[in-house]
Amino acid sequence: MSKPEYEFFDPVSLPSRSVGNIPGLSETILSQDPESGDYTRLLRFAPGTDTTPMGVQRHDFWEEVWIIDGSLLDLTLDRTFTAGMYACRPPGMPHGPWRSDEGCRTFEIRYFRKGS
Repeated sequence: MSKPEYEFFDPVSLPSRSVGNIPGLSETILSQDPESGDYTRLLRFAPGTDTTPMGVQRHDFWEEVWIIDGSLLDLTLDRTFTAGMYACRPPGMPHGPWRSDEGCRTFEIRYFRKGS
């Protein structure tokens, strides 16, 4: 199995759901491979969203993130990342928590590689 085949479409037609019980944090899954668990999503931080209750994040999967618009403040690093910036995080890499005063949208690809 693999991710489904889609030609260009407007993802506004897809449902969004909240993430981590954090007010203002929501995701829209664009595509997902049910066998591997790989997925691509849009993550939205409404203005004023703060992920401090989730703490520093560490995943057991690879994650690539591109900031589409807005900005994120990494509260641990005390660094702000803005639209157009990109991150590639291997499994175990610490990041966050985040705050977004103005709001932010990211495009994320998460994939589970065996033996990586």
